[in-house]
Amino acid sequence: MLAVFDKSVAKGPEALQSPHSDSVSALKDAFLAQHFSSVHSGSVTVNLASSGLFAYSLHRQNPLLPRLFAVVDDVFCLFQGHLDNVAHLKQQYGLNKAGNEVIIIIEAYRTLRDRGPYPAAQVVRDFQGKFAFILFDSGTKTAFVAADADGSVPFHWGTDADGNLVLSDDMEIVTKSCGKSSAPFPKGCFFTTSGGLSSFEHPLNELKPVPRVDSSGQMCGATFKVDAEAKKETTGMPRVGSAANWSNNI
Repeated sequence: MLAVFDKSVAKGPEALQSPHSDSVSALKDAFLAQHFSSVHSGSVTVNLASSGLFAYSLHRQNPLLPRLFAVVDDVFCLFQGHLDNVAHLKQQYGLNKAGNEVIIIIEAYRTLRDRGPYPAAQVVRDFQGKFAFILFDSGTKTAFVAADADGSVPFHWGTDADGNLVLSDDMEIVTKSCGKSSAPFPKGCFFTTSGGLSSFEHPLNELKPVPRVDSSGQMCGATFKVDAEAKKETTGMPRVGSAANWSNNI
């Protein structure tokens, strides 16, 4: 799976960018989408206009970590893996028997966006299983990305030459456009347009970048670890009134 978000939609952490990066533009002339199609037969590309693109293929997928794609009311989602508590989550979000993992992710996001009762970290923490997902709300131009606490699904991200964010389960795809400004997506974390990168296991702690060095000794995009000593500033409970917009909190 592949997603490229314009920097106006999703701006990656500065530490993800390497001073020695040999990155190129992922979106110019549909460069990365075309490369993805050339190495993944039967791929489908979804153009998100000026916001970026999605692409996916069922070619060579792991049957234990299947890929799913869905669109509901202009909310696009790519999901890879499986959830162990599907029945509980479908009941929690009022979904019918036909609902699967990708539909659950979309409905959980929409619940958050429309003044859901829980913070985003709690919602992602409730997803039990092996997973990584990429969601885009075209109405609010919001990206929502997460990976499970064990890093069960190969998942990588990077920043291309134009500052756009690239995410994929294929590291080669990410490095094709991002060069050394790339890294594995942090385990047990989620990323949102408004809130950046956070740990859903330790939502009150800051994340600190840890420099990566490749085999040639050059600096690469950083990984991120929970800083046990640094706590986030608390701003109190968000408003729950009719005017509250929960998309600002995810």
